[in-house]
Amino acid sequence: IGAGLGGGSADAAFTLILVNEKFSLGISMSDLMRYASRLGSDCPFFILNRPCYATGRGEILEKIELDLSAYSFLVVYPRISISTAEAFSKLRLSGTVNSVKDIVLAPIESWKDSLRNDFEPMVFNEFPELLSIRESLYQSGAIYASMTGSGSAIYGIFRKNALPDLFRSKEYVQMKII
Repeated sequence: IGAGLGGGSADAAFTLILVNEKFSLGISMSDLMRYASRLGSDCPFFILNRPCYATGRGEILEKIELDLSAYSFLVVYPRISISTAEAFSKLRLSGTVNSVKDIVLAPIESWKDSLRNDFEPMVFNEFPELLSIRESLYQSGAIYASMTGSGSAIYGIFRKNALPDLFRSKEYVQMKII
């Protein structure tokens, strides 16, 4: 909770899918998406459960082809909880005119210079430890590193099977995705 990983939203979406299947309700994908959007803006994403470009409040989804199978991921949760509502209330958009969809479809090596999470400046100002984690990921060879959603987990994308062994002495929760 408060890690910016969509855990509650995923649980809600998968519960809708499970109830639909378990009770053979025959609810269409579009109706499941509509119901999910009533539960939360990012819940429809988890109904599709694949790479998408999101617009609106996050409920309007366009499937995109994004193959990250050549990479491994390190997700670091520093046990700091960020309130999504509070983060949105303090959000100041960067005004970047580049489309996120265009950026993520470009080579991943270009993301560091062009892909931004607008929550980071505000959250990093309040929790400088998170910026330090992101910088440590870059110093350890991450091709790209960022905060997840409205925070507070930080992830790094590395070449396949090239994950560093970081933060052993810290009380962070780490997940390696190979």
